[in-house]
Amino acid sequence: MSFTEFRTQYLVRFWSPIPALLSLGVASSCYFAITGTFWAVTGEFTRWGGHIAAWLGFAPQQWSYFQLIGLKDSPLERIDGVMIIGMFAGALCAALWANNVQLRWPTSRRRLVQGLIGGIIAGFGARLAMGCNLAAFFTGIPMFSLHAWAFMLATVTGAWIGVKLCLLPLLRTPLRLDTVPSTLFADTAALARRARLQNRFGLLIAVLILGFAASRFEVSLVLGLAVLFGVCFGAVIERGQVCFTSAVRDLWTTGRTRIAYGILLGMAVACLGNFGAIALGATPKIFWMGPNAVIGGLLFGIGIVLAGGCETGWMYRAMEGQVHFWVVGIGNVIGGTLVALFWDELGGVLALPYPKINLLEQLGTGAGLLASLIGLALAAGLVYLNARRHNQRHTAAASLQENLAQ
Repeated sequence: MSFTEFRTQYLVRFWSPIPALLSLGVASSCYFAITGTFWAVTGEFTRWGGHIAAWLGFAPQQWSYFQLIGLKDSPLERIDGVMIIGMFAGALCAALWANNVQLRWPTSRRRLVQGLIGGIIAGFGARLAMGCNLAAFFTGIPMFSLHAWAFMLATVTGAWIGVKLCLLPLLRTPLRLDTVPSTLFADTAALARRARLQNRFGLLIAVLILGFAASRFEVSLVLGLAVLFGVCFGAVIERGQVCFTSAVRDLWTTGRTRIAYGILLGMAVACLGNFGAIALGATPKIFWMGPNAVIGGLLFGIGIVLAGGCETGWMYRAMEGQVHFWVVGIGNVIGGTLVALFWDELGGVLALPYPKINLLEQLGTGAGLLASLIGLALAAGLVYLNARRHNQRHTAAASLQENLAQ
């Protein structure tokens, strides 16, 4: 295979979501085994909100939420912090090498307001449940924490509510059609120059992030590896266009299943990988199985549909130059920080009084793994039945239209 063929196949074309999500499942298990923590982002975004609060004159170090999740040091000295920096860099490099970075404004200013509100709701829900589509879903279920199952079911339900809300006249985005496609009479020479420039800029970002990883290796092996894992995570979600919002929203709108199946398969692979890591001595992250998981999941599902993207979704789209998702990200930070601010009132009622249920301990080691895999298989079955229901409706509607035409 020539370099041109390789570049076209793997750097320019988008990847199939199922292999991408399977690779993310494997990578997240390796990340857990090596670093001792799970692939997660909203906790760190909330810490960023804490740093901003400190700059504004508040004392977030005294807030009980930050005493729970930690706020010492800077993002450059935290595993989650350097991993997220790596994610942004990896997504940006992947988008640049595909010539896919371009400043894009939403078709309506209303979308910016909706993105901010949706981002706040999603960030609030995620941190109330102690995780987002990663820590309380994709990497939470493979941790064998029962709260992640409650969060997943609540998120799917919240997405249904979000779809219904988006159908309201107030939230419908006006359709704008361009009379002439912008690329129809594009200067091919200018496009080629743009592609070369983005390719070179992508190489520069790659060199800089590798240099940053080298500097973190001088501090500790784990920090350096966390940067490299973040680069891999970011590149894969951008090339695979991995967005959990699309998966849960499509369940209620189009019935499309590819991303949903990919998520479930990725979690199944991660369950096996994490099970091995735990057997070798790694400690899983288990959180409270309380109303916070259900309420947080509902809010998260509503928020990501209103915003148009989940945590992984807004991160890679922001790197592609979509301004709307910069606003969604700001909303996520605000929402998570609000949970930290009001945690004494929320946590004491909705989370802390409830148990942390580890399925491996509650059911037994082998039974806990088996129950998780069976649960994922049942979820895949429900996805299949839902898709068949959509197909039957589509077929019936097409048949009715054909009969009326006759």
